[in-house]
Amino acid sequence: MQFRVLVARFALVVACCLTTVAMPAAAKKSGFLQCVPYARQISGVSIHGNAWTWWAQAEGRYQRGNTPKIGAVMSFQRTARMPLGHVATVSAVLSDREVLLTHANWSRPGGIERNVRAVDVSEAGDWSRVKVWYAPSQDLGTSVYPVNGFIYRGDAPSADDGRDSDQPEDDWTKADFIASLGHAKPVATLVLDLS
Repeated sequence: MQFRVLVARFALVVACCLTTVAMPAAAKKSGFLQCVPYARQISGVSIHGNAWTWWAQAEGRYQRGNTPKIGAVMSFQRTARMPLGHVATVSAVLSDREVLLTHANWSRPGGIERNVRAVDVSEAGDWSRVKVWYAPSQDLGTSVYPVNGFIYRGDAPSADDGRDSDQPEDDWTKADFIASLGHAKPVATLVLDLS
């Protein structure tokens, strides 16, 4: 029995070592899933760079507005508490002032939350200020967040997605790495006969 435990631990160490060696520096730096690659993956909005840049980058490439629609990306402004901004995808529209969001890295670092409430608390009802479900309190958080609006996926962007090649993107994450493993060739196969 101890031999099997030892072999399992060895396999885990080998897998971790291979993952760490193959993982790009940005993924090592972040260590968890960030909102940007997750929003890009589930929304189909192909914008790169930190979340606070998405609203400006969407201009001329995607339609933007202040009406929530399923599949649209809610673009949060950057604040002192959120210097990189935030992006989340609308998974359902419950009313003109309440939606469900699916997003990453909100209530806990790297965590994914599906179908959580967001409520428009702006005086004008224009989705410029929202409260968002916060898991530790099991309710809407106490903070109010400024929002730019919604980015609608519409037609897919052209092959030239407008990404500035000399602007670094530091939102590559472990999830991107894991997804890339599906396209990678195995470096070795370890066969153990534990009978």
